[in-house]
Amino acid sequence: MSFNRKTLLGLASAGLGLTATIASADGELQLYNWTDYTSPELIEKFETETGISVTVDTYDSGETLLAKLQSGAAGYDIAIPTHNFVPILISEGLVQPINASELEGYDRIVPNLASPWWDEGNVYSIPWHWGTTSFTVDTAVYSGDVDDYDVIFNPPEELAGQIAMFKSPDEVITMAQVALGLPFCSEDPNEMQQVLDLLMGQKPHVKTYNSDGILERLVSGDVSVHQNWNGYSLLARKEKPSLQYAFPEEGVVAWADSLVVPKGAPNYDNAITFIEFMLEPENIAIQSNSSGYANGVTGSEAFMDEGLKDAAELSPPEGTPLKFIESCSPKAVELQNRVWTALLK
Repeated sequence: MSFNRKTLLGLASAGLGLTATIASADGELQLYNWTDYTSPELIEKFETETGISVTVDTYDSGETLLAKLQSGAAGYDIAIPTHNFVPILISEGLVQPINASELEGYDRIVPNLASPWWDEGNVYSIPWHWGTTSFTVDTAVYSGDVDDYDVIFNPPEELAGQIAMFKSPDEVITMAQVALGLPFCSEDPNEMQQVLDLLMGQKPHVKTYNSDGILERLVSGDVSVHQNWNGYSLLARKEKPSLQYAFPEEGVVAWADSLVVPKGAPNYDNAITFIEFMLEPENIAIQSNSSGYANGVTGSEAFMDEGLKDAAELSPPEGTPLKFIESCSPKAVELQNRVWTALLK
């Protein structure tokens, strides 16, 4: 799939005046989402308009979400996986159909996220946000070129011991593969050994592997370089202007998150109400303004903060490859797990 921020946000000039009134409903909604990825203003608006009470639970990685649902955990009405996890959830019967094409507002989904490869026909999902994964550098500590993977994988002296990485094999390994020019989902042990060698060489400089508390670590100066998502880097820069998001010439990992309804959701109708609510341009814009990420709903740009529309973090330099992560085979996943286990020993 090939699309960029201008494709998504540029399509947001149409669709104004499409706001529909969501029918009044009562009851509860259990939302399972990434940490710091749900706008309080959005939830308050949804509760006010629908009478539905929302409870938010959080996770720190796609692997955590998958394991939770695989364990048979019940009680969640909405979950928000990254796109490469959606086919896994579908194949394992962990999510149920929503038949999005029949829902109010489906025609507002931008073309490049309507019927994507990971869920053709949007039978099980609709888009939430899309973005990139790279790293954030404190330029008050390091004044060199930040758009270079050596900054994080082979750091200069002033950054030694000041590196933080996600605690997620999927995200750490894919970024290493981009830096090395290797394909995602490799089944080649020799290629995965190259990945392990790169990460083991980096390890002495890594202060922590942690996907939580990123903004706090960067703003406080606890670390000077942090693997990061572009929207979260934007939020951090608003608090500390010396922070800069990197776009190395090899490219950056790209992803799209989706709304799905887990199997056994106790409040299916309320989940559908929430999904239709999120297809309203004004509502998804509230979420984008809070999280710092682009979305896939036409017409939402009119409601977005000016600082979000023009943010450098959301505007990859022309020619920067956006490398969308893939759903890997069991053999590839096993190799990833072996690399991750060896790294964290």
